[in-house]
Amino acid sequence: MKNIPRIFISDNIQTGDCVSIPRDIAHYLTRVMRRGDCLAFGGGREFMAHLSDDGKSMIIGDQTSHTDPSNNITLMFAPIKRTDDLLNMATQMGVAAFLPVITARTVAHNINWARMQKIVTESAEQSNRNSVPKILPAVKFSDLDLSGLVFADERAAYGHNVADDICDVSAVLVGPEGGFSDDEFAALDSAGARGISLGKTILRAELAAPIAIAKVLK
Repeated sequence: MKNIPRIFISDNIQTGDCVSIPRDIAHYLTRVMRRGDCLAFGGGREFMAHLSDDGKSMIIGDQTSHTDPSNNITLMFAPIKRTDDLLNMATQMGVAAFLPVITARTVAHNINWARMQKIVTESAEQSNRNSVPKILPAVKFSDLDLSGLVFADERAAYGHNVADDICDVSAVLVGPEGGFSDDEFAALDSAGARGISLGKTILRAELAAPIAIAKVLK
């Protein structure tokens, strides 16, 4: 259904629902897209939908056959200056959830998480997903269970041995702009965390995230 606008409504929508919508959604459909119908989605499902006559509600029609292309991966990441770009790209990669992790070298502590949620919602709408990834409350690196964790290991660019074949991954961790500290690498290694290589160059953190996701999805 190419070119039909896709709008996230909620995770609990059903055929026959009449859902109140924000004014900006009605404006987008009627003034920008110049139409009253759309594809409404949430909770892994997609439905045909259209605006009510007064433009204040969305009427949910039949469910479509579109299958949610999302995966079950949680991306653990250190907040960075360009967190919006990281979340945008990782949402397009299909991640199920984001877990911000405060590391020793994390410098971006004042993230507007409400704005970040809006960014991942818009990215989900544009990338043909039927679900919007959740942004979980931030945790400290020291509070993570590192045993068996998969993480982007920039040491691989300098010849450090990493695993070649990793499968059945449900979570992956990427570090901040300055990388993990020596103490954090030591904690990861001693806990048996599995590092993966992102290539022979050192990548910006916002690029490292989607590449790491691509590696574990192979």
